[in-house]
Amino acid sequence: MGFLDSIFGGGTPAEKAARLKPKATQKYGDPTARQKALQQLGDIKHADAVPVMMARFTFNVDPQTTDAEEKQHVFESIVELEKDAVQPVRDFLVRSDQSSSWALKILSALLTEDEVIGIVTEELQRLGSSYTRDPEKKEVLLHFLEGKNDARVGPVLVPLLNDMSDDVKMAALKTLASVKFEPARDAVLELLTNDETGKRVQTSCLNLLAATGWQIQGFREKVEK
Repeated sequence: MGFLDSIFGGGTPAEKAARLKPKATQKYGDPTARQKALQQLGDIKHADAVPVMMARFTFNVDPQTTDAEEKQHVFESIVELEKDAVQPVRDFLVRSDQSSSWALKILSALLTEDEVIGIVTEELQRLGSSYTRDPEKKEVLLHFLEGKNDARVGPVLVPLLNDMSDDVKMAALKTLASVKFEPARDAVLELLTNDETGKRVQTSCLNLLAATGWQIQGFREKVEK
């Protein structure tokens, strides 16, 4: 019996991680049990332990200092796996509506910015403007793309101007303003002049037009109104 087997028992890395999951994701009770399980997950040093470790990012514990320390430990344990961690983290980003910021932080530590932009734009394209119960994931992805002057960014933003969430629309407008993707001009003006568009979104549209200096030909009468 090897050293790891003496700690975790036999089985594959995935099986060992599964046995540790209940303690690693236990929000209440003695924190030392959770912390020990997180340490053991890191000691497995295998990609199959990553999904369980990522689950730690999906909830908060008190006090905040403990929460931050545990999440930083998990972050470092996953990053130590280097390229082996990329696919399970990508899978988490696609599967989960929570903790997208941590997934992006890990991917940014493991990949080039160009590679991460590709992942983010691909995920936004997959999500589209379809309804999501919690729009935070789209907002996090959009925030990441702010100021990224990459040809893949602009085209994925335009469909999100029709999202059901005003917060997502405003995040898309802010990112469009930062990358100045002019082919989106008509879509922005249509959103601005639509009678059903909320005041906050209209204000974001006007802020974009001010930031980009785009002309309003074809919409002048409606815009002035």
